[in-house]
Amino acid sequence: MQSQILFDPHLAWPVIYALGVAVLLIVGLSIWRGLAGWPYRLLAGAALLAALANPSLQSEEREPLSDVVLIVVDASASQRISDRPAQTEAALEALEAEVSALGMETRLAYVDDAENNSGTLLMTELQRMLAEEPRARVAGALLITDGRLHDPELVPDMPAPIHALITGRETDWDRRLVIEAAPAFGIIGEEFLLTLRIEDQGTVPAGLGGRSDIVISVDGGPPQSYVVPVGESLELPLTLEHAGQNVVQFTVPDAEGELTNRNNAAVVQINGIRDRLRVLLVSGEPHPGQRTWRNLLKSDPSVDLVHFTILRPPDRQDGVPVSELSLIAFPTRELFMEAVDEFDLIIFDRYQRRGILPMLYIDNIRRYVEEGGALLVAAGPDFAGASSLYRTPLADILPGRPTARVMEQGYLPTISELGARHPVTTGLEGAHTPLSLSDAPWGRWFRQIELIEQGGQTVMTGVDGAPLLMLDRVGEGRVALLASDHAWLWDRGYEGGGPQLELLRRLAHWMMGEPDLEEEALVAEVDGQTITITRRTLADTVGDVTVTAPDGSVIVVPLEQVGPGEFSAAIEGAEQGLFRLVESDMERVIALGPAAPREFEVTIAGPEAIDPLAEPTGGRSFRLEDGLPDIRRVSEGRAAHGRGWLGLTTREAYVTTDVTVTPFISAWLFLLLAAGSMLAGWLREGRQ
Repeated sequence: MQSQILFDPHLAWPVIYALGVAVLLIVGLSIWRGLAGWPYRLLAGAALLAALANPSLQSEEREPLSDVVLIVVDASASQRISDRPAQTEAALEALEAEVSALGMETRLAYVDDAENNSGTLLMTELQRMLAEEPRARVAGALLITDGRLHDPELVPDMPAPIHALITGRETDWDRRLVIEAAPAFGIIGEEFLLTLRIEDQGTVPAGLGGRSDIVISVDGGPPQSYVVPVGESLELPLTLEHAGQNVVQFTVPDAEGELTNRNNAAVVQINGIRDRLRVLLVSGEPHPGQRTWRNLLKSDPSVDLVHFTILRPPDRQDGVPVSELSLIAFPTRELFMEAVDEFDLIIFDRYQRRGILPMLYIDNIRRYVEEGGALLVAAGPDFAGASSLYRTPLADILPGRPTARVMEQGYLPTISELGARHPVTTGLEGAHTPLSLSDAPWGRWFRQIELIEQGGQTVMTGVDGAPLLMLDRVGEGRVALLASDHAWLWDRGYEGGGPQLELLRRLAHWMMGEPDLEEEALVAEVDGQTITITRRTLADTVGDVTVTAPDGSVIVVPLEQVGPGEFSAAIEGAEQGLFRLVESDMERVIALGPAAPREFEVTIAGPEAIDPLAEPTGGRSFRLEDGLPDIRRVSEGRAAHGRGWLGLTTREAYVTTDVTVTPFISAWLFLLLAAGSMLAGWLREGRQ
């Protein structure tokens, strides 16, 4: 029960103050004039003023509330190394028992690894817990942590002390691999520098510092080992050998006694790109389709196009001056003997033998393809005649043989059964909406060179199912043969046109080894904690994918067909690290999570980061390896810690269950007191 006097004045306080001043003036005047009744005048005025103030007695019945202690347990990845889980569990059990013995309640929360590699957000969780509790009841906060938090700027305005119980050992030490600088993109074939450092943290045992081994592996290939100094930034030269994603893994062998090996490895994913794609286009003669090739290749800013058109062959004499036919002489030797290896793709567009390129030059092109180059032949009627390119050393690498028959009739180019699964032609029907009202996906062509398959894959067919577009791999290179020169009809919109730009773009990029157009590929993509596996193939079925996780465990993932030649599966909730995927003879390495998880940047437990946050609240940190401190109640404003003990502030919070208000004295009594005082004063002065 608590009581207090309240005032509920009948007049405004300024009016009562003014009346009080008037009473004092009257009493002062009485004293100055020597009137003996001035005490009675003062008493009467005071009684009247008290009646106007209307005093009351308020009595409250209060029910005391127990104090609340906020306990936040760090359950992040760095807290799961060494014996820290056991330390945390034992400390939590003891804390809950001691706080309960003091008659206080506990509120418990666990903080796991934050999303997006944000680290340990202890203060964020403490702020949330404080917002859910009445501030008047909070007696303090207890944090069980390794002291490594990543949101110190969000420390809440606590009404009581924050204490931290630090796990770990003062003798702990750890070795860590740090990637200081790594590019997101790299130009294929050009050397670039990647900066890394090996550093030791904590109390390093004698004899273990100085130098360390490091193992480097690219795309899961054979590892290479080097000995490097510890504590120094190292510049490592790297050269990417293929386009697309390149996964470079760095590993430092485990050292005796170190805390964890989770930060001994780092993965860098670098996208390999070509600086400039050099394409040589040789047109045998001017024709309507020549502009289609030129527009396609010139529209790509990453392509350097060298285009030659033979306007007048040597066997033709028409009297036109050479100066009106070309600006420069055709540099055949420079292009086809000395600089042929500098091109990524060579295109022969309706070219025929006319004595311009000797057989030695053409044989050099064959060698160029077998050693990794790319050749595309867009055939016209000349390919079926005696001057055909097939009657050169290129016959050894071309996938089709001409029969000398040129079929000139209307036909609809068709995607073959194999072409429906090949990345160059799959989905082309959906990539184009014809302008005509017919059911055909695109317009017709009117010329085709009859070919006999002798290798490769036929992805498009024409008249009576004859091969129209054939693709093949020869040695390390690639060859494509298009048995028609009428693709330009689609470009002109004839009968609704067709996807000629998409077809020729895919064809050119497949020839140059674009990873997204590989017909046999094992692809893995990461989205959050999900790995999506995609297998592209020309076969009807594929096997299961064997996945090796970062911890060495192996799982077998079956694939389901999701489209023509495309099979897929997903792995949910995968842990961070390097995954190795194998299906048949296809292998892929993918990294999940950041190259250096924030939780493992500093693994040595310590109070350095948390003490500046606890001290302003009156709290401090204690190491659990020194024993759990005693817990005591302390009054508000008193010291909340000492040697071997920590204090929780007694808040004395309560809830009011009943309120009673009683007038202090009846108003009639004030009036009688005032009247009696004035009568007594009159009588006293009357006797004088």
